[in-house]
Amino acid sequence: MDLRLVPPALAAWGTAAVTLDTPAGWTAGIAVACLVGGIGLLAARRSPRPAQSVPAGPVTRRAQAGRPLGRFAWARASIAAVLLCVSASAASAGLHGADLRRGPVPELARRYASVTAEVELSGDPWLSRPRVRGDHAAPLAVLAQAEVRSVEQSDGTSVRTRTPVLLVVDADVPAPEGTAARNGPSTADGSAARSAAPVPRGTKGYRGDQRARSPRGARDAWLGLLPSTRLRVAGRLAPALAGGERTAAVLRVRGRPEPRIVAGPSGPQRLAGRLRAGLREATDGLPGDARALLPGLVVGDTARITPELDEAFKDTDLAHTLAVSGSNLTVLLALLIGPPGLARLVERRGLAPRLGLSLRATALLAGALTSAFVVVCRPDPSVLRAAACGAVALLALATGRRRSLIPALATAVLLLVLYDPWLARSYGFLLSVLATGALLVLAPGWSEALRRRRVPPRLAEALAAAAAAQAVCGPVTAVLSARVSLVAVPCNLLAEVAVAPATVLGFAALATAPVAMTPAKALAWCASWPADWIAGVARTGAALPGAGVDWPGSWPGALLLAAVTVVVVLAGRRLMRHPWWCGLLGVLLLLAVVRPAPLTRVITGWPPPGWRFAMCDVGQGDATVLAAGEGAGVVVDAGPDPVLVDHCLRQLGITRIPLLVLTHFHADHVAGLPGVLRGRSVAAIETTGFEEPADEAEFVRREAAARHIPVTRAVAGEERRAGELSWRVLWPPPGIRPPGDTQTPAWPGPVPEPEDPNDASVAMLVRSGGLRLLLLGDLEPPAQQALVRSPVAAELAGVDVLKVAHHGSAYQDPELIRLAAPRVALISCGADNPYGHPAPATVAALREGGALVLRTDRDGELAVGGTGGTGGELRVARD
Repeated sequence: MDLRLVPPALAAWGTAAVTLDTPAGWTAGIAVACLVGGIGLLAARRSPRPAQSVPAGPVTRRAQAGRPLGRFAWARASIAAVLLCVSASAASAGLHGADLRRGPVPELARRYASVTAEVELSGDPWLSRPRVRGDHAAPLAVLAQAEVRSVEQSDGTSVRTRTPVLLVVDADVPAPEGTAARNGPSTADGSAARSAAPVPRGTKGYRGDQRARSPRGARDAWLGLLPSTRLRVAGRLAPALAGGERTAAVLRVRGRPEPRIVAGPSGPQRLAGRLRAGLREATDGLPGDARALLPGLVVGDTARITPELDEAFKDTDLAHTLAVSGSNLTVLLALLIGPPGLARLVERRGLAPRLGLSLRATALLAGALTSAFVVVCRPDPSVLRAAACGAVALLALATGRRRSLIPALATAVLLLVLYDPWLARSYGFLLSVLATGALLVLAPGWSEALRRRRVPPRLAEALAAAAAAQAVCGPVTAVLSARVSLVAVPCNLLAEVAVAPATVLGFAALATAPVAMTPAKALAWCASWPADWIAGVARTGAALPGAGVDWPGSWPGALLLAAVTVVVVLAGRRLMRHPWWCGLLGVLLLLAVVRPAPLTRVITGWPPPGWRFAMCDVGQGDATVLAAGEGAGVVVDAGPDPVLVDHCLRQLGITRIPLLVLTHFHADHVAGLPGVLRGRSVAAIETTGFEEPADEAEFVRREAAARHIPVTRAVAGEERRAGELSWRVLWPPPGIRPPGDTQTPAWPGPVPEPEDPNDASVAMLVRSGGLRLLLLGDLEPPAQQALVRSPVAAELAGVDVLKVAHHGSAYQDPELIRLAAPRVALISCGADNPYGHPAPATVAALREGGALVLRTDRDGELAVGGTGGTGGELRVARD
């Protein structure tokens, strides 16, 4: 391998990452010192040798031209190259960093000034990630990377500038169906390049200077804008929240105004917008997963990716297939010129030699294809890396020179870092280069070793490529996700066979759609088969109980994982000589991933045998499960995070849910609903009749309707049964109901007017195998006092288990606590939550009544079993 360009490329990369925010004086000093040193070494290498006193005989000439002298000259040249690249990188990074700090925008941001600015979009707008803050979902916003071209202050002065900012536009309305709660256009590794996926645009592409009219109003107008569009906006500047990024400030536009377009996008961007819109239209009639996945595979349009599908791809380390990357370009170039390893040879495969194209004509055609690919797919870090590397390889092809792909990759890294030093701090760029380097350096040797052990050549190449990329990229991925996937290699192997056909057919549909939509739909339908296969692999792999393990999400954790990987690779080389040991370890790994329930219960003790009630650890929220038979459970609340509640239900082995009770519509109780529904049959959903907040109630109805699950309202007095499990609804009374509902009987006592959804929570008295459990939702003291004064008060005395209301807050009715007198009190709350839950006074009151108090923030997931009753056995387990 020719590694001469690797040290200069790495030196330039590291220098750019360090000097972007270094003071200008230090950066200039580094650049000048390295420049002088590099030139000095080169001059010393070329200086004439001093005259020799010994006659220049044959022996002397051989000594003067001997190997030691050659080594010294090579070392001087290598060091000089590194110094010159460091100098160039420091100069470029210093200039880019100074550009970010100069001009009026940073100073105005420090003063939180209100301004009117003309901005140019530098990327596609996207919708912010849906997040839960306390009991409410955080407002949504439209975000976009932009460049301020001129800024006008409140005093009327206007200054021209070119400063990158993050544009934030209020969009606090419900997210469109299918919008992924995920990061937006991703890099080749699937890591976060932005904070959420874009939502679908109209099928007409850019609408000129006409304002978009749609049911979603201004938000859709912003999301329909294309890169290079110029806008005039009024808002407030604020300092950038995260350091180390190419953003000088945040420009927040409030009031959800429609965009005021000053100038439309450029011609190439209009063409790209029409092509992307045409692909979306061609995939409209496809099944759900293929409809969502195909635009992402082809052009990185992840608008239709659902949260469930997104999490499945992340859990299996297949997220790089959701976004356009260098692999897409590799597939297209391989179709034209054959496999990359043959691109520099005359005896190459692909369409070009069959069409009779010369090497230079092939290079020109491939260069045009690469340029079009970057424009249509947007210049993300992995795309730029692939395009630059491809350009260097194409230049070698055009000139007929046989070059290694390692120098091409090093040259691509060097040129990109010098052109845009901010790439040096991009995780996506790092993972893209690491993956490519692993495929070029490690994969060939590993593939050859597998072939020597009689593994079929195609399988050996695929297995070596997947294993090498995972081994090199795993430590960085662990920093980003705090998780290590155990199914990444097999899932990538299974998905890889479908990536190329899906990509080629998808690009064919993309190119055909503007001309003829019917053939484009036919091509998209053909591409849906491999796309469905990829989605099925991701969903199946993520559904395995041991698909991944938690790992420290820090650089020390990454170093630890790197060390573990080296040990595993070295040990694997020895174990390959012993097939029986390899088979045994393979079986153990399979058991760790599949985790059969009986084996898991024996090893971990979780879930405990005979459990009746479980409280999931979902952070600051509620999610509990009542056992209702083998693999079945009544779920009460879904928590704030789909991933956490899904993980809990998988551990408990819940596959069937006769009833899902959502006590009220606060986000910390319903936002995790997709996780409960993921891969499980749910017979019905029961909710409170007080449908506030309205957007969360609409979210529940939408999720239920998408899966054809009936939704009913709980009312006091309702009694139901599921196997040995029975329960009675205690609250809300019929008086708390939607207007016009007169079908329920009257409540036998006064009904307090609910001040918020908490007072309308569904409260239940549950009986399970002799246990009596009181589940209070988030009831506040007025509703608790009404329960104490109601005719059902006698049934509340002396319960076995109390699910403490409202995460153990201080707002509790002491009379209800004394009446219930629970033997065990369980509190669901998040670690280090900002609300002080549970309140010390509440915990003290429960303990004074003789209760054992357990809380999820300290004790993790909790399970209760036993017979209950006076003198009965009561078992409590912690995960």
